[in-house]
Amino acid sequence: MSGVTRTPTHLTQGGATDAGIGASTLRPDGTLKVTGEFAYSSDLWHEDMLWGFTLRSTVAHAEIVSIDTSEALAQSGVYAVLTYDDLPTEVKNYGLEIQDTPVLAHGKVRHHGEPVALVAADHPETARRAAAKIKVEYAELPVVTDEESATREGAPLVHENRKDHHAGHVPHPNIVHRQPIVRGDAEAAARRADVIVTGEYVFGMQDQAFLGPESGLAVPAEDGGVDLYVATQWLHSDLRQIAPVLGLPEDKVRMTLSGVGGAFGGREDLSMQIHGCLLALRTGKPVKIVYNRFESFFGHVHRHPAKLWYEHGATKDGKLTHMKCRIVLDGGAYASASPAVVGNASSLSVGPYAVEDVDIEAIALYTNNPPCGAMRGFGAVQACFAYEAQMDKLAKKLGMDPVEFRQLNAMEQGTLLPTGQVVDSPAPVAELLRRVKAMPLPPENQWETTEGADVRALPGGLSNTTHGEDVVRGVGYAVGIKNVGFSEGFDDYSTARVRMEVVGGVPVATVHTAMAEVGQGGVTVHAQIARTELGVDQVTIHPADTRVGSAGSTSASRQTYVTGGAVKNTCEHVREKVLELGRRKFGTYHPAWATAELLLEGGKVVTDGGEVLADVADVLEDEAIDLELEWRHRPTEPFDLRTGQGNGHVQYSFAAHRAVVEVDTALGLVKVVELACAQDVGKALNPLSVVGQIQGGTTQGLGVAVMEEIIVDPKTAKVRNPSFTDYLIPTILDTPTIPVDVLELADEHAPYGLRGIGEAPTLSSTPAVLAAIRNATGLELNRTPVRPEHLTGT
Repeated sequence: MSGVTRTPTHLTQGGATDAGIGASTLRPDGTLKVTGEFAYSSDLWHEDMLWGFTLRSTVAHAEIVSIDTSEALAQSGVYAVLTYDDLPTEVKNYGLEIQDTPVLAHGKVRHHGEPVALVAADHPETARRAAAKIKVEYAELPVVTDEESATREGAPLVHENRKDHHAGHVPHPNIVHRQPIVRGDAEAAARRADVIVTGEYVFGMQDQAFLGPESGLAVPAEDGGVDLYVATQWLHSDLRQIAPVLGLPEDKVRMTLSGVGGAFGGREDLSMQIHGCLLALRTGKPVKIVYNRFESFFGHVHRHPAKLWYEHGATKDGKLTHMKCRIVLDGGAYASASPAVVGNASSLSVGPYAVEDVDIEAIALYTNNPPCGAMRGFGAVQACFAYEAQMDKLAKKLGMDPVEFRQLNAMEQGTLLPTGQVVDSPAPVAELLRRVKAMPLPPENQWETTEGADVRALPGGLSNTTHGEDVVRGVGYAVGIKNVGFSEGFDDYSTARVRMEVVGGVPVATVHTAMAEVGQGGVTVHAQIARTELGVDQVTIHPADTRVGSAGSTSASRQTYVTGGAVKNTCEHVREKVLELGRRKFGTYHPAWATAELLLEGGKVVTDGGEVLADVADVLEDEAIDLELEWRHRPTEPFDLRTGQGNGHVQYSFAAHRAVVEVDTALGLVKVVELACAQDVGKALNPLSVVGQIQGGTTQGLGVAVMEEIIVDPKTAKVRNPSFTDYLIPTILDTPTIPVDVLELADEHAPYGLRGIGEAPTLSSTPAVLAAIRNATGLELNRTPVRPEHLTGT
């Protein structure tokens, strides 16, 4: 095909080998992003490309009576209009685990905004107008929107005749998955408790709110295949779902990662990928699809809203006796990652505490609400909000300090979890709480200046709603636990290809993985690993694509652990090949080649005592060493479907927060003044990036605490606020100071002792803010986000 496709260029980092592991090296894409020069997937361009557009359902649950595309096809500039009947194979559904999501709706629609038809035209406005001319007749059906309506006798089934592997163990077809966890005797333990507290909690539906909308470019190839350039989190999972729908072998669907403008779980499912490829193959022309913000709210999954019921007991001296809980997650119309979210929510529902007797149940529902799936924190966020509120209730009832109460019950290395798994690496929960409590508190009344009140530092900000009257301060604490990596027996591996050669007389390494760089900084860390292991200055990061083996998803805080581990492993094998070559060439010249521990440092082969044996360039000469290897962490196992027992997770991550808020009690407005965090990261491979990840996760937790929620009409299941006008996210004016205390206690099972860090701060930041608001107002506040009417009672 002729034309030019804009894709990410190779990212090469220079500098000394002291820019290896442990250094705060700068991101190679950082300057390009802040200056607006970075090419995102929405910037992709091909000189003769068409524009794709998706027609979406205007109702949440209905039979499709008819679809008339004649007027759309007759419009000038339209090249193709596709519906379900135009799909090329018998494979018409896709899904991460359960293939229950139609490529295009057939027979019925199950949620508001479901794709019904596709249009390709020579201009995006032409495509939009043509889609508006497609006439779809619906016969509306009753909607199910919560547990009561989904599981009552005679409830409409969101999916009839389920045959997936979860269908046999759930009590109702509208339950996607159920995971109980039972250990000890919670009923007997409750009788020993001196105090018991209960609570019912509601967690709202949060959007990932990434700034770069779903977008990509599909280019038909001369061999009958297609080249897809797309922003995603998991190239090979996309490939596995796309190829069968197109009727193509996987090697004819070639995928390349384009610039990703944020993800947070929302790009783990497919959006425009299959649609773009279908239109490109039908028209024989490149097709670009870019969602607008309205479409984006319907084009990806969201965080599961949840209702949670908890009971905790404790002795009068503050030791937890038992915990019971029931967690109901709304998965929406399609399964997405709901089964895995249920596993996380149930297995982490006790929090970072030692409790011997538990009775836990977590379920995910099928409803006609928007589909929900992966989002940063993945089931552990909702549970943390509830169990941390319970800890405050217990501490108050016992007359104990809330931090000291948590420390008294904190898990540690060697603790037996409710699943029967032993925590076999550092779990410094009490220490993190001590550290975050010891941080200096911000000064009182920071809005006061010599010229009067600085309203920017007050609740309401520049709205100028108060000058300090009716403003009270509150302080709250929370701590959370998050698993790292894929769990429950999933074969969680990654692949890295590393090439080492001499270019211009200098040894150079090239690292090639399929890891999706979504902002987490993996491209920086991979170069640091290669410098450390291979002792080179110059490292080139090859663009991520499917021409190399899978790197798994950029999710579950796993990429530095798993793909970083793969890069480390492959580099170690490349290093050994270099040393073998050196031994063959120069081994007779110095006995150390045979007897010493040899390293590559600064482009030279050196002994562990620092003696230089040869230049790497002289060892390699014209030879290149090129290896592609897979790497796996320790295996996990599924949870028992009756008892929840099993070694389900490979690693845990811990973070604690202290929130300081000021609340205008008259208007119900909240100003978060500070959100301090202490987190154990195992080993900070890039300290600057570590702090950035912790501050970013903390900010997302702040958002769902006080402002972020997708509002779904309970009568129609239609989304009320699909825009950044009505769905609010924190801006720089809302974001407080976030001091970070990084603790490094190595996990001996992980590469470099590291611990996945990206999600843990999203857990405890939300309940810390709620705890601080409760401390300021005296209100119970069992729902998030907190709105003004919750504080004023209006």
